[in-house]
Amino acid sequence: METALRGSLDANPVTAVLGPRQVGKSTLVRHALSQRRDVVFLDLDLPSDQRRLADPELFLREQASRLVCIDEVQLKPDLFPILRALVDLDRRSGRFVILGSAAQDLIRQSSETLAGRIHYLELTPFRHSEIESLPAFEPAPFRRLWWRGGFPPAFLEPSDAVSSRWRLDLIRTFLSRDISQFGFHLSAVAMERFWKMLAHYHGGVLNASKIGQAMDISHVTVRKYLDLLEQTFMVRILRPFEGNLKKRLVRSPKVYIRDSGILHTLLELESLSDLFGHPVFGASWEGWCVEQIVGALPEWRPSFFRSSSGEEIDLILERGRKRLAFEFKASSAPTLSRGFFGSIDTVQPLRTWVVCPMDEEGYPLRESVTVAGIRETLRDIETYA
Repeated sequence: METALRGSLDANPVTAVLGPRQVGKSTLVRHALSQRRDVVFLDLDLPSDQRRLADPELFLREQASRLVCIDEVQLKPDLFPILRALVDLDRRSGRFVILGSAAQDLIRQSSETLAGRIHYLELTPFRHSEIESLPAFEPAPFRRLWWRGGFPPAFLEPSDAVSSRWRLDLIRTFLSRDISQFGFHLSAVAMERFWKMLAHYHGGVLNASKIGQAMDISHVTVRKYLDLLEQTFMVRILRPFEGNLKKRLVRSPKVYIRDSGILHTLLELESLSDLFGHPVFGASWEGWCVEQIVGALPEWRPSFFRSSSGEEIDLILERGRKRLAFEFKASSAPTLSRGFFGSIDTVQPLRTWVVCPMDEEGYPLRESVTVAGIRETLRDIETYA
């Protein structure tokens, strides 16, 4: 990501770094720019920095010779027209870095004013390939990352108990402070109930009416809550495959809590052993793997395949006419149905992986279909990045 950030600064007047709170956006940018002396940082969570932008045009004109980094930029959306005007006066690369924790609000504001001037980067929680290179975690303990999730403080805490408390604090802060700061006027109590209920639907096909009935709210309100969680990178809505096939396909999306550690905290699981005996065990593995793989190939379009007759593939990645397929099984000796192979024949991906929680080397099932652990799978798909 550091290389991508530097490349974007060399090529674009404005670079946007997006991602959930506490994922390390500010740390990444400060580290990448630590050798430069022409950088000014503003954090709009700080009242003192907000005051520096009381007259944003005057302040930013004074910084014309410097790279200006603005954190939590969604808290001051009226900046975007000013950024556009200043960029149009001087279109050189590397003028501004903006960091935001609310995707849709930031993208909507900037797309209206900064089209052709901005490049977006999304920073995710730790991925397996990133912690694998850390000397203290070699070989990478994927079970620890799966259980704790990828938020840096949660993963790096000295014990599971401390990690769990950090995740619980993150959830409480999000509900009590972040929702209103992001500009959403929703009940924190209702959102907490909804988020916890959604954790029980993790990995399932979304039925907004059913969730609404369970909570005694309308399907419109369900969509509003989902929109908030998706915009703030807490939930992934995985759309169904839309290939032109002669089959009736499921049209509803699937829903995942994006960070596995947050999922486990919402479900009040206290240990990895508790997860092993919980009904969400398989879906937790599936969601964690989806995040690892989609994060490794961000330029590929993700979807899932499910026909009305029950044929299914958990994840399909598409780029142009190329397709890759992934099935996730929380077993070291996966059992695959005839419908799975029928799905492969229908979708016709270049390659297919059956991803299992295993450390040993994988093995082929048939031509272009491999059973493998997450480490081997991520190394295989590097060739498609």
